[in-house]
Amino acid sequence: MDFGEGLRQAIAKISRSTIIDVNTIREFSKELQKTLLMADVEVNLVAEFTKSIQEQALKSKPPPGLDPREYITNMVYEELTKLMGKTYEPQISKKRILLAGLYGSGKTTTAAKLAKYYQDRGLSAGVICCDVTRPAAYQQLETLAKQANVAFFGIKDSKDPVKIVKSGLEAMKGKGVVICDTSGRSALDANLVEELKRVSDAFAPEEKVLVVSADIGQVAGRQAREFAKAISISGVIVTKMDGSAKGGGALSAANAAHAPVMFIGTGEKISNIEPFDSEKFIGELLGVPNIEKLIEHVSAAVKEANLSEDEIDVEKLDFETFYAQLKALNKMGPLKNVFGMLGAPDVPKELVEEGESKLNKYKVIISSMTKEERQNEKLLHDPSRAERVARGSGTTEKDVRALLSDFNKMKKSFNMLKNNRGMKRFFSKLS
Repeated sequence: MDFGEGLRQAIAKISRSTIIDVNTIREFSKELQKTLLMADVEVNLVAEFTKSIQEQALKSKPPPGLDPREYITNMVYEELTKLMGKTYEPQISKKRILLAGLYGSGKTTTAAKLAKYYQDRGLSAGVICCDVTRPAAYQQLETLAKQANVAFFGIKDSKDPVKIVKSGLEAMKGKGVVICDTSGRSALDANLVEELKRVSDAFAPEEKVLVVSADIGQVAGRQAREFAKAISISGVIVTKMDGSAKGGGALSAANAAHAPVMFIGTGEKISNIEPFDSEKFIGELLGVPNIEKLIEHVSAAVKEANLSEDEIDVEKLDFETFYAQLKALNKMGPLKNVFGMLGAPDVPKELVEEGESKLNKYKVIISSMTKEERQNEKLLHDPSRAERVARGSGTTEKDVRALLSDFNKMKKSFNMLKNNRGMKRFFSKLS
């Protein structure tokens, strides 16, 4: 069970109670404690959090018209937002950013992601490889920089990070944002501290950022304190937030160490980085719909898939446009994430997997159709055509008929959207 699922189950349990009394609140508090501890949140933070929830719940009652679930959810939401820290708003301005971190933190990937993030917002960006201890660091950052379409500088096989930084700054003259990827270690030792200080002096960064992996949980707090003492960090970037049950622990620990969380890494793609928004993050944990984020994801997917206006037009749907939309859906990541943004994070795993399997099968079937069949699905009512498509896609005629049936249901749903102003506005934001 992940962090968000545990929180949602605890809230659901108390909301089913007919009477919310002292015993109910205490049981709820225990459920919260268990969930937070399993997410590797520090014990003292768990104690403070649940004590505050318990005191508020016992001293107050839901306002008229507000059901217990909404009341408790709001209470937990507000306290979790305090626990995880403030929302970060990056300044889109010229700067130098020094990244530090231990082995396995995702520092090199983050350097390229961060450069792309700023370049996508109008600032030319470049990365400098000053990791002189990890053999593959140069090649990795060079490859990632090409993927991100940002400038790259490094001196292969050089063991002098200060020389690399000085030469890199010369090469990066005129760039709006320059990011320096530094060496890591398995632990913060005297040699790493000394190297970071020398690089920092030569680089003169406006921001010194620690990169930590979400899967280390509350250890993130200790790392933040140690690095802050050594090189006075500006904040933290937490990576691997998409697959770690300890993400809440890492975020809360970093905040407790007085190191603001600046960005979070949300996946493996070069675009999977976003400023930390505590309200959105907590909202997703608690199953509150995040339509704004959904629009952002859909817009990015549409752009990446190069869809034309016709292909996202709710009033025009055939297999040609449906196939293009399926490809765009793949760009948005797992269906579970999409359901989460819609406020339905607990859709049964079996249904999600079944849905993904069906969509993948449909893509294969459509790819075996002729252009005429894609533009006019009625042609597929001809048994010989259906048989040919099934044979070409390695599926069965039953699968082809199932696609036709589901597609016709979808067309009816899309027709209902034609006069829905809200949905038209939603789709208009994508083009």
